[in-house]
Amino acid sequence: MTHTVEKIGGTSMSRVNELVDALFVSDRKGKDLYGRVFVVSAFGGITNLLLEHKKTGEPGVYGRFADADTDHGWHDALSRVGEEMRSAHKAVLDNAGDVAQADAFVAERIEGARNCLIDLQRLCSYGHFRLAEHMLQIRELLSGLGEAHSAFVTALLLQRSGVNARFVDLSGWRDEGDVTLEQRISQALEDVDTTTEMPIVTGYAQCAEGLMREFDRGYSEVTFSCLAALTGASEAIIHKEFHLSSADPKLVGEGVARKLGHTNYDVADQMSNMGMEAIHPKAAKTLRQADVPLRVTNAFEPDDPGTLIDDKPADTPAVEMITGLDIIALELFEQDMVGVKGYDASILEVLTRHDVRIVSKTSNANTITHYLDTSLTVMKRVEKDLARIYPNAEISARLLSMASAIGRDLKGLSVLTRGLQAIADVGLASLGASQGPRSVDVQFIVEREDLKPVISALHKQLVEGRQAPTQAKPIKAAA
Repeated sequence: MTHTVEKIGGTSMSRVNELVDALFVSDRKGKDLYGRVFVVSAFGGITNLLLEHKKTGEPGVYGRFADADTDHGWHDALSRVGEEMRSAHKAVLDNAGDVAQADAFVAERIEGARNCLIDLQRLCSYGHFRLAEHMLQIRELLSGLGEAHSAFVTALLLQRSGVNARFVDLSGWRDEGDVTLEQRISQALEDVDTTTEMPIVTGYAQCAEGLMREFDRGYSEVTFSCLAALTGASEAIIHKEFHLSSADPKLVGEGVARKLGHTNYDVADQMSNMGMEAIHPKAAKTLRQADVPLRVTNAFEPDDPGTLIDDKPADTPAVEMITGLDIIALELFEQDMVGVKGYDASILEVLTRHDVRIVSKTSNANTITHYLDTSLTVMKRVEKDLARIYPNAEISARLLSMASAIGRDLKGLSVLTRGLQAIADVGLASLGASQGPRSVDVQFIVEREDLKPVISALHKQLVEGRQAPTQAKPIKAAA
């Protein structure tokens, strides 16, 4: 039986009880319920508490354990995770017996992790052992707690609804042996019959490669894509709480934004670069190489096919999406740079050392500007290091935003010219703009307070002015 592999994100998981009727069961009966493997993220907010807040950087258990002068900080943080996990599953489970099982599961995992961290602290109190050498393993251990909890609860919920759901734990909890990601998945699914069972799989998978070493919090998409490729899925599906659309409906107006319907992996890469979480580029590569098509749907609109992402080019040139991102412009001006090699390499080395993500960059004879996605705290460290390397250079960091027009094929559309004019027509200005020869995106640099009206202006000029494809439909703002 041909099967699909489907992923559900954390925000949607917090409404998993609604998904029983909307997605897992809907109007399916009997054998039609099966042939689907679900990979789930932790309930919304849990991973932030375990590691650190994704947006604010506020430390969770991991951060507090790494910086602990006393035991109290990380102990209290771990206890809070347990409380939030219990609140999350009580919000979606109706049966008292199911709640009791979930409570026991949380207690076993939380206290098991606590004992592990206590033992590690005790071991590292001896001079022969260094805590820093084990921090990546700690990060992976903590990450697995959230996904294991949500997968276990989802399986309970579905079993109570008459579905033969099966909890598949890839987190390596108390497992022996050091296995690869493919071995971990193959062993866990070895005796699973997808024609009669619905596997609910943890988004985190413990493996010898160490998913977080390369992907950090993008690990669930890597697990999802590897599972789809390894099992020969007919399709990989990501369920979100919204459609992939031409812009944020809250910015461009109710019913104005359009569902994409069909795009390709090139556009998905550009979206990822702009901070939109369609799919991690490495996960997309795995699906491409395995010839597994990707679909992104709204989990709460089960009858809508969503947006198909494949390798096919566009039938006609078109701007498919307008999006934006807050950035920091790091500018290094050095009069003696002209004709001298090595400046850019040194800057890149510093940015890499501080784990700063580069969105884009421009340069001329004596100035190099990097547009970065990072915090001001990290940026201050970067500026300090660069000032040490180039004491005569003028180095500045400025809070700005970037708006981007994206499409599979923008050739012949004069997107750069029309975009600049659209911005000017609403009384605003672009501080910079660029378009590469591949014609898949055009970037406009604007003041932060101008980003929202600029997105609206660009959407009106570049998207709303063209005829919608037959599969496109207006998108309403999320509730």
